[in-house]
Amino acid sequence: MNPNGYSYSFQTPEIGNYSSPTASFPSNGSSMSQQDMYHDDLEYRLRELEKVMMETDHGYMESFDVCSSWGVVSRTASRAAAGRTIADIVSRRDFKELLIACAKSVAENDTITANWLMSELRPMVSVSGEPAHRLGAYMLEGLVARLSSSGSSIYNALKCKQPSGNELFSYMCLLYEACPYFKFGYLSANGAIAEATKNESRIHIIDFQIAQGSQWVTLIQALASRPSGPPSLRITGVDDFTSAYARGGEVNIVGQRLTKLAQSCNIPFEFHGVLVSGSEIETKHLGCRPGESLAVNFAFMLHHMPDESVNPQNHRDRLLRLVKGLSPKVVTLVEQESNVNTAPFVHRFQETLNYYTAIFESIDVTLPRNDQQRINVEQHCLARDIVNIIACEGGERVERHEVLGKWRSRFTMAGFTPYPLSSLVNSTIKSLLENYSSKYRLEERDGALFLGWMNRDLVASCAWK
Repeated sequence: MNPNGYSYSFQTPEIGNYSSPTASFPSNGSSMSQQDMYHDDLEYRLRELEKVMMETDHGYMESFDVCSSWGVVSRTASRAAAGRTIADIVSRRDFKELLIACAKSVAENDTITANWLMSELRPMVSVSGEPAHRLGAYMLEGLVARLSSSGSSIYNALKCKQPSGNELFSYMCLLYEACPYFKFGYLSANGAIAEATKNESRIHIIDFQIAQGSQWVTLIQALASRPSGPPSLRITGVDDFTSAYARGGEVNIVGQRLTKLAQSCNIPFEFHGVLVSGSEIETKHLGCRPGESLAVNFAFMLHHMPDESVNPQNHRDRLLRLVKGLSPKVVTLVEQESNVNTAPFVHRFQETLNYYTAIFESIDVTLPRNDQQRINVEQHCLARDIVNIIACEGGERVERHEVLGKWRSRFTMAGFTPYPLSSLVNSTIKSLLENYSSKYRLEERDGALFLGWMNRDLVASCAWK
């Protein structure tokens, strides 16, 4: 790492006589070849591609008799046409088009074309360039990992290269302040919980991803200002490894912070930490008590639960049925509005490209491109998720986002019905967005709130009972 940018290095496997060079993502985003060199290189690669295709067809010719030679001619013509199409894409130098063409080649296991396109993309990506080129650096890394069948290794390597807990926590806080996504989700969920429990004297909240506990600060303060006096509050927080690493300790650290805040607000308070993954949660872990009004919070968590496409036990729906059996007063859902769970690879790649382009553009408004902190935020808070979506499959792919329509079907099948959102919450969030770019938009439709960047929905929030 250097002050001007971050360099990734990896070696793609040799394919035939073609060996891809080591990838290096420059920090200035400029092309490293002049126009004449580019045309010479393009001509050379076309000749190489043609040579490989002819060599392959020669092998076919030897295995067929004269009567079947028309099939060989047809395949040769098809490959030649494909080569010309790729050459046209390369000559246009359209970055997005090149990325998608590369993804299609990887999906078809066309290693020759994929490596060619990767070599064209490498000089174009940069972790300190324009949003698309910064995102492209991480998406290209995911493609390289997928092509070399090292997706899980690359993903685990990224986890091993995490910064210290304090550093990661600072990056997460910076992202939290720079973009309103988390604040939007937390405020909308808190508003639904406050509305559903406004007449209750004993409240129990189960948070299935407690993280740093920051969501509950504003709710505790709001409960303290009740005209009739504050209720007693109990929070059960389910922990996860990343949050524990960032905070530098067990979930009880969160409990201590929230207890101190509740005491300052004169609210009777209890905290219970649960050190069990969502896939292993059972009713006995949650400590529900008779006479309490129960609220359950799923904020940016359910997409990590494996569903029926990964595990026959379908923990995603199992967890919803378990929660419904607890008879909660309200259940809040906040999730990224993206469809990458069961989509075919190329569609998943395009969806990831479109979704994270909007995310990177929104970050670009707040954090300067040459700011090392901005590079750290994108690298440690976003890149690992992007690589996981692109490079990993099966149980190793843990980032499995679904759009609200799919979540609605899951909640309905589990027996839930929609809980109406409060108009007060909408006005509060609109006031929040006034502190950010005018390109953010808030829309209420179909009983849910959507936060978007320009014409792209990014986060959806809704409530159920």
